[in-house]
Amino acid sequence: MEQQSQSSHRDSADPSPSSTADDEHVGSGGEAMARGLSAMLESIIKEFDSKANDTFKSQDQLSGSLDRLIQELDQLLENAPLPFIVQHAARISSVKHRVTSMNLVLKSIQRRIDNIHHTLSSNSMIQEKTVSETT
Repeated sequence: MEQQSQSSHRDSADPSPSSTADDEHVGSGGEAMARGLSAMLESIIKEFDSKANDTFKSQDQLSGSLDRLIQELDQLLENAPLPFIVQHAARISSVKHRVTSMNLVLKSIQRRIDNIHHTLSSNSMIQEKTVSETT
């Protein structure tokens, strides 16, 4: 019984040609999967990038409109300081502050996404270079 366990241990420890061929096949499949995932993520990131840029443009337009509106409200307040107008001016100023804060958050997120995109692009180029050198 001891001889049988030793021989089975030796069989599992000896690399056979078929096991190395299987390992190579799995490795190339893993590379293909990595390339596929990288391509998929890259397209998703580009789509998100485009939508984020559109959002930034919209936020900038909104911010500009709010600035113009606040200037007009300030002129109104100088001419007729009614409590109703003061209350709405405060609300609009609050909205402007929130939009400005959100715009800063969106810009921070965009920088992070750009960094991820740059990292993925450089990793993709390194993988392609490695694959082309091995073939």
